[in-house]
Order: sequence, then C-alpha cells, then structure tokens
Amino acid sequence: MSEKPTFGQLPIAQDTVAQLAAHGITEPTPVQAQAIPVIAAKKSVIFQSETGTGKTLAYLLPLMQRIRETENQKKEVRLIVLAPTYELAAQIKMQASLFSQAKTALLIGGAPLKRQIEILKEKPEIVIGGPARLLELHRLKKLRLDGVMAVVLDEVDRLLSPELCDETTEFLSALKKDVPLTACSATVTKSTVDLLSAAKKGTVVETLFLPPEDVLRKRITHLAVFAERRDKIETLRKLLAAEKPAKALIFTSRADQVANITAKLKYHNVECAALYAKNTKQERKAAIDRFRAGKCPVLVTSDLGARGLDIPDITYIVQMDFPSNSDFFIHRAGRTARAGKTGINIVIGDEYELRKYAALEKKLGFTVYPKVLYGGKLLDPPTDD
Repeated sequence: MSEKPTFGQLPIAQDTVAQLAAHGITEPTPVQAQAIPVIAAKKSVIFQSETGTGKTLAYLLPLMQRIRETENQKKEVRLIVLAPTYELAAQIKMQASLFSQAKTALLIGGAPLKRQIEILKEKPEIVIGGPARLLELHRLKKLRLDGVMAVVLDEVDRLLSPELCDETTEFLSALKKDVPLTACSATVTKSTVDLLSAAKKGTVVETLFLPPEDVLRKRITHLAVFAERRDKIETLRKLLAAEKPAKALIFTSRADQVANITAKLKYHNVECAALYAKNTKQERKAAIDRFRAGKCPVLVTSDLGARGLDIPDITYIVQMDFPSNSDFFIHRAGRTARAGKTGINIVIGDEYELRKYAALEKKLGFTVYPKVLYGGKLLDPPTDD
C-alpha cells in the first residue's frame, strides 16, 4: 500500500472503526497498518515497534474480529494473551473490553486461585494473564485449550527471559500445533526469534521490524544531572520541586530502593506512590489508578514493575541510576512521549553512570543536555568563560 491506509481499509468491522473514532483513534499507526493484515491472515508473526506505537491494538483488533466472525457454540476460550506483569495484563484487558463484546478474563498470579476457577466457569472467550498462573490452571484442567484460535506474547522478550521462559514455552507446547502465534515488544532479539521458532516446531514465524519512529531522538528531550549516590534522593526532591511535573515516573534498578525513595519523598511532603513487587495487587492498582487520574503526580517503580505500563501524558521520566542493559533504558524512556506526544527523560547519575550515558548517547544518536540545580531551578551549567 503506497498511501497510509485508514482503519476502514483494514480487515476490521465498521462498527469497531466507529468505536475507535469515538475514543479519538482515527488513523492506524504504522505498526497497526502493517501487523493487522498479517495477523488477520492467520499467520504467526513477531513484530518489533517502539514503545507507545499502538502494539496492543495491532494484535487485539484482528484477533477480536476473528472471534466475532467464528461460531463458538461450546463457548470455548478462543484467544490467550500472555503478559509478564499484572499491570500490563490489566491494561490489555481494559483495551479488549473497550472494543469487543467477547467475555474477557484476567487470570494472574497472586490472586485467589479458587476465584479464578469460578471465572473460567463463566466461559470467557478471551483469557489474559501470566504464563505461570495460566499453566497452573491448565494443569488443573480448569483452563481448556482445545478451542484456542490464537495466542499472543506481549513483551515477548520479558516472557522469554530466564525467570519466565520455562513456563512460557511449556504453555505454548500445550496448545495445538496449528495455533497462530503473535509476539511483540519494543526490543526483539535474535535469540527471542529463535526460541519462538523452536517452540512452534518448524512453523514459519514471520518477522516485522518496523523502522523506528525515532521517538528517542525526535520526541524526548534527554537531560543529565550529576549527583553522588548518597545525594541522589535529595537531588530528586529538588528536581521535582523545581520542575513541578504533572506526571513523573521515577525508575530505580533496585527494587528495594523503591520504598526508600518513596518514604524519603513523603517525609518532605512530596505526594508520591510506590509500585514494586511487595505491594499487594490492590495496592499496586490503587497506586496506578491515582497516578493515571493525576491525583498523585509522582510514581516510583522498578524496571520490572513498570514493564509495559501504558499511562497517557507522563511528562517526565527520572532514572535514579543508569541501567545495566540499554534495552531497559529504551523501555524506561519510552514511558513518555507516547502516541505522538513529547516528554523529558532525566538521568540522575554519578560520574561513572554519566560516562555510560554519554556512550549510549553516541550509540543511539540522541543528544544529552547537562543540567544543574541552582536557586530552585533546573539550569544549564555555567560556562568556563
């Protein structure tokens, strides 16, 4: 297609197109324009596209259309979506419920198993959850997979990481061999492609690597603020006071630091919330809901806690350390400047971390602007002349 297609030209029902328009979604993103026809053709596909480019609807729209067009007299599960975190799974369910009448179930670890078994008795057609819990329900013969028409791995690189790989691949092997597989992430490695191809046992898995929209360079402003490790939280406090962000997402690599950062900010009367593994599911949901609604301007989290998090209008990302993996940097920064908007990404780093930041700047081709905090403002550093 030489011209950019409209939703009306894609294999999607007209009333769904109208629903999308009612939610302000009038034109498909590049990943949606390319992936929807491939998935609608019942092909197995892995696609890579930057954060904030509409990957969830790229697979949900054609697969929900298939469910709609297929008789299901036995009321079997038709679509399985695997996700690595509760937050991402909940977001996928929210999107599915907006644009489909199909009954949808969220089945995730940490929730009462008995209640989830009761939910499955209600005959959902779409099941979304983590690989470990879905595998457990299948082993208990509560989640039947005979009628599954498609399976999706969202944040596939995370699902095939060492801690989740065994459960993910075992679950895939429990499906019928001819079930089409869709996998997506902002970062897809060759090893991920190889693992999935092996899991599909010879089935051709197409790959779509969309050209970058250059979100990192074109829509995100990258800043660097120097601070010794012991001074970082105080520097963060001063930064928040200076910039007064409407929505700031704060990252730390160390999960045990999430509570520490949050406690020290609260001590200085900074309205904030924490998102980390030790939260109960209710606490995590409450924190995200408050942040999403703008009632709490600062959310502190770890890399895993925020994986796949899609919250609109995050204006600032603050990285309290420099991640060991450049993919983590991309996932962090990509929480802002979503859906065509702009954002600011700030690394608070010591001398070693800022050297690594400079190296990544050269590797990925974006520009980092050094800043200093002075007189309650974030300013350019003084020149030598």
